[in-house]
This record gives sequence, C-alpha cells and structure tokens, in this order.
Amino acid sequence: MRAAAGMVQGDAVPADGGGGALGDAEFRFLRDFVYEHCGIALGEHKRQLVQGRLARRLRALGLRHFGAYCELLRHDPQSELDNLASVISTNVTSFFREQHHYDLLVDELLPQWLQQKRRSGDRLRIWSAGCSTGEEPYALAMVLAEALERHGAAGIDAKILATDLSPQALETARNGVYPLERLAGISDERRCRWMLRGAGEYEGFACVHPRLRELVTVQPLNLLHEWPMRGPFDAIFCRNVVIYFDQPTKQRLFRRYAALLPAGGHLFLGHSESLHGINDDFELIGRTVYRKLG
Repeated sequence: MRAAAGMVQGDAVPADGGGGALGDAEFRFLRDFVYEHCGIALGEHKRQLVQGRLARRLRALGLRHFGAYCELLRHDPQSELDNLASVISTNVTSFFREQHHYDLLVDELLPQWLQQKRRSGDRLRIWSAGCSTGEEPYALAMVLAEALERHGAAGIDAKILATDLSPQALETARNGVYPLERLAGISDERRCRWMLRGAGEYEGFACVHPRLRELVTVQPLNLLHEWPMRGPFDAIFCRNVVIYFDQPTKQRLFRRYAALLPAGGHLFLGHSESLHGINDDFELIGRTVYRKLG
C-alpha cells in the first residue's frame, strides 16, 4: 500500500495565522480570478471562508499579505492555479453517496449495457467528473466489477475515468488509501471483498483492491478547459459539482456533456442539482438521473 495523502484540514486559522484581513480589492481580484479559471462563483458571503483557507497558503509560500498573493497570481497564474483550486473547492464525498444511483446501475443500467456491449463489441465507459478523493469512482468500480462477473461479461472493455481539479484530492484518489471510518457507506460484504486492511504504519487505514485500480483511471481536468477525451460515455456522474457554477457556466457544461453522450446515455447529478431551465437535451427518468434524448 502507498501512503495516504491529500488530507483535508479544517478552515479554522489561528489568530496569528498571517495574511491580515482580505481587503475589498484583493477579494474582488480573487473572485474574478477563480471565476475565470475555475468557473466557481464566490459571493461576498464566501469572503471569510476564502480568507481562512488562503491564510494557510500564504504561510506555505512565505507571503505576508493577500496583496502579495494576488501579485503572484497576476504574474504567474499557472504556477499557483492548482493549489488555489484545491483550497477554494470543497472535496466532500463518501462511498455510495446517494445510494439510489447505484441501485439503478445494479438493477437496470449495467445489465442492459452489458447485454448491448456483448452483442455489439463496443466498450463501456463511465466518467466520474469531479471525483474528489476517489470514493465515487471506486464505488462505481465495485458495482461494475460485480456486474461483469454476474453477467459473464469479463471480456468486455469496461473502464471508469475519474477527473478532478484538485491535485491534493487526486493524489488521494490515486493512492486509494482511506481511514477506516471513511468506509461507513460500504456494506460488510463489499468491505471484505474490495478493501484491504492496513497493518503496521497503515493501521487504521484500508486500500482499494487492485481489481478496482484496473478499472479506474485518475486524471487531472479543469471542466472549463479543453477536454482530451472524445467519448462516447455510457454515463457521466457530475454530482455536487455545478452547485458552484453560475447559470451560463452550467449551460455550457451540460451542452459539452451532451456532446459526449449518445442518445440514451445517462447523466447523474447531485441531490440538490437539476437541469430544469438549463438544458433540454435530457429527460428526467429518476431522482437526479437524466437520459439524453435522441
């Protein structure tokens, strides 16, 4: 097992945390910079959160105030963009979050897809967009691996693409090592089969089974930039990601998703997200589950 990485700290900053107060000009610059490069809309109510999180980044860089950090972004934005995105985004996830999505996969979609792929010889592809620390794609890998066995479809080319903006989150996803308390959403049967308990220096941690690693490819991706993949995907999971975006950004993003899904392809959103009034390429078929029209 490789060492666990990418642990997320709380937002509290000591009184002497450094950086001083985040002034109006600095906050406006950071708000515009984050929107332009990450698509995340930061309202005034986010100012204290931004100040608290960036104070740690200032200490790491040896900068004494937010103005200096803004100057760094102005003169060399790419050098700090990944770190800023990691600080600003909230990587909250868990194994088998929104269980009804996995139930739909197991009971209906995967059996249908595997039957179709067996006849056509096509590959099966699922994209976990905004995969955070990896719990979502590895949960998908569990149900996919089980379905491949159950339906005698081991020969089908099936893969899961997992992407995120945060380098720290991606490092955890690549390592596939999690504290035992993070496994709460996994059934006992699946824990025994798909998670390897750590020992020695890894006591209190578990690592995902190598079979799951074979199914999952973890890559960095900014959803607002160019996408190297061309699809098609059978399903795209973009859950609890677009809540950070404004309406025009959501519209552009969902048009791009639609272009990578064939007619009948599926899009899964988070529990508080909807395509209503945003995109008409899809029809709602279940709780935050959409099917592309065609």
